[in-house]
Amino acid sequence: MPFPRRLLNDHESIALDLHPHWWYFGPSAMSVLGSMFCALVADTQLTGWLNTSVGYFFIGVIIVTSAWLIVNLIKWRTTYFVITSHRLIYRQGVVARNGVEIPLERVNNVNFKQSIVERFLGVGDLLIESGGKDGQQTFSDIAQPEKVQNIIHSTIQNQVKGRFDGAPTLTSLSQELERLEALRDRGTLTEAEFQEQKRRLIE
Repeated sequence: MPFPRRLLNDHESIALDLHPHWWYFGPSAMSVLGSMFCALVADTQLTGWLNTSVGYFFIGVIIVTSAWLIVNLIKWRTTYFVITSHRLIYRQGVVARNGVEIPLERVNNVNFKQSIVERFLGVGDLLIESGGKDGQQTFSDIAQPEKVQNIIHSTIQNQVKGRFDGAPTLTSLSQELERLEALRDRGTLTEAEFQEQKRRLIE
């Protein structure tokens, strides 16, 4: 299910629209499989176990773990990690909802973290530092986090280029130069791109 387009602002486009990686289901799915495997082992070892307390126990465990898996499936369908031309959006929840929105111009740094197993599976965590009051936000179960990191940086770069392509700015020259320098220092702009944007701004 894609992110609802009605929630976008005017002239805002989507650069990336993700649900969590399938590893999001890992613990609950393994719990279901594990309970079924234990029930199968009990079936081979005990005769007539199904109508005993052992059988009721395994049936209860299978029902609980299956319910956990279904809940995770619903959460997965209603969890969005979206990058637009102006902001980063994270939404989660069906009835009770929570979300995070970070304007791209406030993003200071984007890092990712993967264990050996996560790298093999193509999943990891994104750590985003912003100028907002929350400071650093961690987003888990992101598919191909290194590619997502590159998309965020390229979207920020395109936003910066669009800001200086002919449209006049309302901020002062010094403020815009400081913004460009910050983008260069954190690697969003190369030195050549910084000099080009600086030249356009001064002109």
